[in-house]
Amino acid sequence: MSETSRHVDSDPLSAIDQCYEQGWAADGLPVVPPERSRVENMMANTADDAESIVCRHPTTGMFCTVQAAAVNAVMAGCLPEYFPVVLAALRAADKTPYNFHGSAASTGGSTPVLVVSGPVVERIGMNSAGNVFGPGNRANATLGRTLRLIIMNVFKMIPGISDQSTQGFPGKYSMCIAERADRNPWEPLHVEQGYDDKTSTVTVFAGAGFCNIENHGGSTPEAILECVADAMANLGAITLGQSIVVLSPEHAQIVSSSGWSKDDVRKFLFEHAWRTVVAMKRVGKYVPGEHKRQGNKDMHRGLDGSDILVTVAGGDAGGHSAFIPSWSRARASIMQTMPIDISVSNEKK
Repeated sequence: MSETSRHVDSDPLSAIDQCYEQGWAADGLPVVPPERSRVENMMANTADDAESIVCRHPTTGMFCTVQAAAVNAVMAGCLPEYFPVVLAALRAADKTPYNFHGSAASTGGSTPVLVVSGPVVERIGMNSAGNVFGPGNRANATLGRTLRLIIMNVFKMIPGISDQSTQGFPGKYSMCIAERADRNPWEPLHVEQGYDDKTSTVTVFAGAGFCNIENHGGSTPEAILECVADAMANLGAITLGQSIVVLSPEHAQIVSSSGWSKDDVRKFLFEHAWRTVVAMKRVGKYVPGEHKRQGNKDMHRGLDGSDILVTVAGGDAGGHSAFIPSWSRARASIMQTMPIDISVSNEKK
């Protein structure tokens, strides 16, 4: 990093080239050279020691320190005020049920999907509205990218070597969204998760590529949610794994205006996202042990409705929602949530 620092002011393009030469631009895109003052400014947004470990690779023994996280956050393009979200996401991914190694190494090609909820969304300028899964917002783009760079630079999960993803998908560059508070008709996600309304959270989910769910003509909860459940029960996607369902404001309004709660939504989706045992056997996806564990006549997605995270995000207009399936064929990864500590950032303001 010190060698790079000598080139930043005099020849920024050479510094970027050197980052490529060092292998730090691991995702293939240009990075911001991690000049020392930028890294220090990033770490100023946490009270944690620079050498504190925030995430470990359970198989290789490699670990990510606060300083290593800060270096990669700088390179990804994060502003310093984003750093508490990065640390919370890493701590969530460090929890054993998330299965850090499996989700990063498997042929399934998952990515850490980040769902941010609470006051921090507005505070750091995240996008929760139109094009929420797409480009155009620095916080969304760089937060997700930071985790990818850490996975590759710190934990050495390199495609074709330790990352055995068969095909991958664009979300492996970055996949980070924010819940839209102003158009969410239900309790905010962070409150639903047991935190107070002033606390922000990030949920980390080992997700695969998402499915767009289009319904512009449906006017009842059943009409909208049947389309969602049908996507969840797609033979190519159905497993015992968890799910994220991101309802657009338009769809959420249709569902909630009839008095449906989130629990009602989850119950309906679980009950209607199923395939017959005959169909599962026909395509070679029937696993008797998984069926027995579920305890239902047919094969449903997940174990019950609590396996479905429901949130609201997207533009004001448009009958488009999204379903994100879990990575694994079974239940090898369970989504994890952590609170975001912005106390140090608040003290500086």
